[in-house]
Amino acid sequence: MPTHKDLNTYPDTRILVVDDDAGQRSLLESFLSSQGFTLLTASSGEEALAILDSQTVSMMISDVRMSRISGLEVLRKVREKRLRLPVLLVTAYADVRDAVNAMKDGAANYLEKPIDLDELLVSVREAIGIRELTPAHVSEELKLPSQIVAESPLTREVFRQAALVAPSETRVLLTGESGVGKEVVADLIHTWSPRARGPLAKVNCAAIPESLLESELFGHEKGAFTGAVAQRIGRFEEAGGGTILLDEISEMSPALQAKFLRVTQDGTFRRVGSNRERQANARILAATNRNLEREVEKGRFREDLFFRLNVVEIYVPPLRERREDILPLANLFASQFSRNSPRFSPSVTSCLELYEWPGNVRELRNAMERATLMARGGVILPEHLPKRIQQAGPGMDGDSAGSGKRWEEIERAAILQALRENNYNRTETARALGISRRALIYKLRRFADQGFPIDSNTDPRTFQVSSGP
Repeated sequence: MPTHKDLNTYPDTRILVVDDDAGQRSLLESFLSSQGFTLLTASSGEEALAILDSQTVSMMISDVRMSRISGLEVLRKVREKRLRLPVLLVTAYADVRDAVNAMKDGAANYLEKPIDLDELLVSVREAIGIRELTPAHVSEELKLPSQIVAESPLTREVFRQAALVAPSETRVLLTGESGVGKEVVADLIHTWSPRARGPLAKVNCAAIPESLLESELFGHEKGAFTGAVAQRIGRFEEAGGGTILLDEISEMSPALQAKFLRVTQDGTFRRVGSNRERQANARILAATNRNLEREVEKGRFREDLFFRLNVVEIYVPPLRERREDILPLANLFASQFSRNSPRFSPSVTSCLELYEWPGNVRELRNAMERATLMARGGVILPEHLPKRIQQAGPGMDGDSAGSGKRWEEIERAAILQALRENNYNRTETARALGISRRALIYKLRRFADQGFPIDSNTDPRTFQVSSGP
C-alpha cells in the first residue's frame, strides 16, 4: 500500500465533513487526514449542527443535496451563530447556481463533483489561511508491480490519484477510451485498499445479456425464472468484504439502473425472486468508455446514479497522449510473448512511436504478440508489424515525423487560445476543449517546460503555429 509524505501537520485544525453519502465522507476523511488535518464527520445536517454547538471546528465542508436538511439550510443556520466559520460546499453540476447563490450567504467557495483532490486541498488551505505550502504527494518510493509501466507524467498522475482514493471506501468512476488500462487502475485501487485481502469481482455489463445481468449481479432463488433450477449467489455477495468492478456501466438498462441505484444509496439488494433484503458489503468501482454526462443528457443514464457513482473520477488518457509509455510497454509485452527478449529495429521503434494507437494499450499488446510470433525470437522488423502500424513509419506516408510535430504545434496553439478566451480559468478551458481538467493541467505544465506562457502575464497569441514542417 502506498504511503504519503506528510510535509506538514495541522493537529489544531479541525475540519467537519458533512455528507449523507458514506463513500463521500470516507474519501474526504481519508484524504484530508493524510494531509495532517484533524477530521470530524457528520452524516446529516442535524448531526453537523449538534457538533458545531458542542465542539470547536476550524472549517466545515458540506454536501448541498442531503435528506431532511440540505447543505444550504445548514449554512444559513451556521451563519446565525458562527459568522466567521469557513464553509466549503460540494455540489453536483446541476446545483452550481444554488452554490453560487450560497456564496452570498457566506460560503467561502464551492467544488463541483467529481471532486478534484488537488483543488480541494488548495480550497481548504485558502479558506483557513494556510499559505506557502507545497501539496503532499504519494511517496516517491511507491512500488508498482513489475508489469506496470508509468514513464509518462500523465500515467504517474493516474496512479497517484488511485493511491489517494484507495484507502477510502468511496466509489470511483474510471473513464477513458477502450483499451487504455482502466481495469489495471481498478486492480491497483483494490490492491492498495484495506479490502485487499477480500475478493475483486469483475462484471462486464456489455458482455452479459440484459435478461441475465440482474441475476449475475444480485443472484436468484430457485424457480425465480425459467431455467433457475438452483439458488445462485450473485457477484455482490461474492465480493463481500472486497471490491466489485462494473465495467461498461453505461450499457446497463434503465430498469436495472434503478435497482442498482438502491445499492449505492442504502447498500441493500434483493436476489431475483426473493423479498428478503440483503446487505451489500462490497466497494463499488465503475468503468466506462462513454461520456456519461452526455448519456444523462440524452436520457440513457440516470442522473442520480451518475452522481452516486461519480464521487471521484479517474480519467485514464489514451496512449497517444502518453507516448513515453509506448516503447516500455512494447518491450514488456514482447518479453512476455518471447523467451528470447527480442530487439526492435530502429525503423520499428519509429513506427511504434509515430502510430496513433486508436486501440490503445490493448492494440499495442496484440501487435507485440503478432510481431514476436512472426519474428520467431529474432530482431523485430517493420514487416512483422500489422500493415497499419508499418505505414506510420517515416517515409511510408509522407513526412510522418514532420506531420507529428506540426500536429503538436496546432494542438498547443488551440489550447493556449482557449485558455486566453476563458480568462485563464483551467476548469472552463478544459470544459471548452472537451478534456479533463487534470489532462489540461499536465499539458500546460509541458508547455511551460518548453518555454510557452500559461498565465495572463504573457499573451499566448504571440506564439503562432510555425509555417515550417
